[in-house]
Amino acid sequence: MDDILTRFVNDLLGRIQGPMNIRLICQPLVAILYAVWDGIRDGRDGRVPYLYALFTTPGHRRALLRSGWKSAGRVFIMAIVVDIVYQVIVLRWFYPLEAIVTAAILAFVPYLLIRGIVTRIYQRFH
Repeated sequence: MDDILTRFVNDLLGRIQGPMNIRLICQPLVAILYAVWDGIRDGRDGRVPYLYALFTTPGHRRALLRSGWKSAGRVFIMAIVVDIVYQVIVLRWFYPLEAIVTAAILAFVPYLLIRGIVTRIYQRFH
């Protein structure tokens, strides 16, 4: 088990300096662009910030998750595809869990963090 965890961490850290590391900038930027777009729309519609709403409005959670997936899902899928290409080229193997974790870090984390902030900023100044 320790071998798997060590390989997992080393492979994830290797993505920082390895080939195709430009995606570590491009994919979060695309996720941020979607988050800004959705955050402005949330602010215009007078909605509660996204991440806060996920935890506080259980009745609307499904619709919120669907909305978030609609935007960040495209970036997530692309991040998985690019990571598969990276793994085949560099690691000469495919590790599905590593691809999912990498895609989540590159797509969902920036999206979740930025969408609510943009909503609050928009509502404050408009």
